[in-house]
Amino acid sequence: MAIAPAGAVEIADVLGRKVTLDAPASRIVMGAGRQLPVLGLLHPDPASLVVGWRGDFKLDGAQYGAWAEKFPHIDAITVLGGNAANGLPVETIVQLQPDLVVLDLYDSSAAATRRSMDLLEQLEIPVLVVDFFSHPLENALPSLRMLGQAIGAEDRAEAFVAFYNSRLERVKSRLASDDLRPPGVFMHVHAGGMPCCPSPGRGVFNDMIALAKGRNVALDHISGLYGDISLEQLIVDDPEIYIATGGAHLAARGGLVLGPGVTREEADASFAKLLATPGLSQLTAVKEGNAFALWHMFNDTPAHIAMIEFLAKLLHPELFADIDPQATIDAINREFLPVPMSGTYWIGR
Repeated sequence: MAIAPAGAVEIADVLGRKVTLDAPASRIVMGAGRQLPVLGLLHPDPASLVVGWRGDFKLDGAQYGAWAEKFPHIDAITVLGGNAANGLPVETIVQLQPDLVVLDLYDSSAAATRRSMDLLEQLEIPVLVVDFFSHPLENALPSLRMLGQAIGAEDRAEAFVAFYNSRLERVKSRLASDDLRPPGVFMHVHAGGMPCCPSPGRGVFNDMIALAKGRNVALDHISGLYGDISLEQLIVDDPEIYIATGGAHLAARGGLVLGPGVTREEADASFAKLLATPGLSQLTAVKEGNAFALWHMFNDTPAHIAMIEFLAKLLHPELFADIDPQATIDAINREFLPVPMSGTYWIGR
């Protein structure tokens, strides 16, 4: 059996694989560039640790611009070709001489990416699989701890875990009663940017809806992580609560725009346009003012604790009148992030 060198770091990733680093990582390739802010929860200059990434972070121009203003060297990070689940350019990665490759669970589940992982491991380049997307309530905090361990920032990871858990327990304790009726919720993801209506199935945002004591009506039709509901079916289901998600990535398609750098006026205008769409405008939730909007990219960061608070307040306002999710974002900005989350992250009550 191989013996790890002194100072080595051994991590069990979300797949249960043992990943060994000779020392804390300082040359990281990220399969999901948009997870840089997650590293930012742990390190004052996370971009200094990254030597290569996929180009997805640049799709959010406002957020990328804010990070580039703070850390101009991110423009020099090598952009890998291809999309998640389509494999990795191993030859390019080897040339970058990384000491760690970080992949998302969703990405690593694809056959093409598995083949890339096998090649990297044969070349003795460690690959750490994390998950902030597929099963966020189960895997986000363990994944943050893994990253903290990988870069020698365990104390920062534990500080965020304590922050997160204190707020999560507050939500859970107020929703503990078995007498609460879970309202029917339809979450329309990437709203307005593609044909209606993609929605989460088992996992992803569904876990947060369930935690907030809502009932995801799409589960009657979707068996996997996510799927599509026809507009006709949505009209038949006629959910009590309609929640759309959007982001800067939908701006060019005329969809719902929320998130970093987006003003409330811009968010309101794109949401009003979405709700006026034939079919959606027929929903009882839209007619009666029970339609809301969320930043889609909460699905890739443990900052989603603010989203959980928002959902709980939305679905059971009588229990959360004193809770302000924006205060949670403000605290994350103040205590953890080197580049603050600044923009419009929801449209709610």
